[in-house]
Amino acid sequence: MAYTEKDTSKFVQAGKVRMHYNEAGSGDPLVLIHGGGPGATGWSNYRRNVDELSKHFRCLIIDLPGFGKTDKVRPDTGLFAFYAQTIRAMLDELKIEKAHFIGNSLGGGTTLKFALDYPDRAGRLVLMGPGGSVPLFTPWPSEGIKHLFSFYEGEGPTMKKLKDFVEIMVVDRSELTEELYQERFASATDPETVKNPPLRIRGGLPLEELWKENLAGLNHDVLLIWGREDRVIPLDMSFFLLNRIRKAQLHVFPNCGHWAQWEKAPEFNQVVTGFIKG
Repeated sequence: MAYTEKDTSKFVQAGKVRMHYNEAGSGDPLVLIHGGGPGATGWSNYRRNVDELSKHFRCLIIDLPGFGKTDKVRPDTGLFAFYAQTIRAMLDELKIEKAHFIGNSLGGGTTLKFALDYPDRAGRLVLMGPGGSVPLFTPWPSEGIKHLFSFYEGEGPTMKKLKDFVEIMVVDRSELTEELYQERFASATDPETVKNPPLRIRGGLPLEELWKENLAGLNHDVLLIWGREDRVIPLDMSFFLLNRIRKAQLHVFPNCGHWAQWEKAPEFNQVVTGFIKG
């Protein structure tokens, strides 16, 4: 079955936040959390994965607060904790006791924080180029992170800024279409988002350093997924997580950037399905 964004679109009140999500499939709940790039939404991040993953799982593809159709709210600090708390409230409202997770970049850090704060509510975790770690060799912030955090600064959002960022995300640019750029730019320039960008810098990066938390205390099965050529969250940021998380394994896609789920969709879908099904 080929799902569409419109047909799967739903809303739920998660505490004080009206959350938007797309739901497809049946089976064990699987929460998919997008990255933090300008214009990101759950559907835009996982559109190449929904049809396949929904054959095996009840997929809940969410828009984080500040993104997509979800309320444009955020705290001044502690974004990972805020996002994790909001997702817990969402699961409570949907009467889901436990779910598996896939998180990309910002969504990966959110997934990790959710498992740290609410370990009994999380099953298997797929962390794809997750935020919250630290590079061992690569200068930081990375090229991609600099583009991300400057998008709303200076002269504000422009299509050139968006294209520069998106082109950093992948190795093969041949499938980057004008339609994709326009869709992302429309979302990124929503007036409420421009007024209060979710990742605006206020006295430093607004994200917790999760590598300093008790990662060794995690008892979850964790699959780390990286693109070898990732220019946003570089590959050497996986090594600390691989060392500290007791049940972590690492899968690296060659000739792949930060969007493994997009650039390597068929292989990604197969690897992730096998891991979550155990």
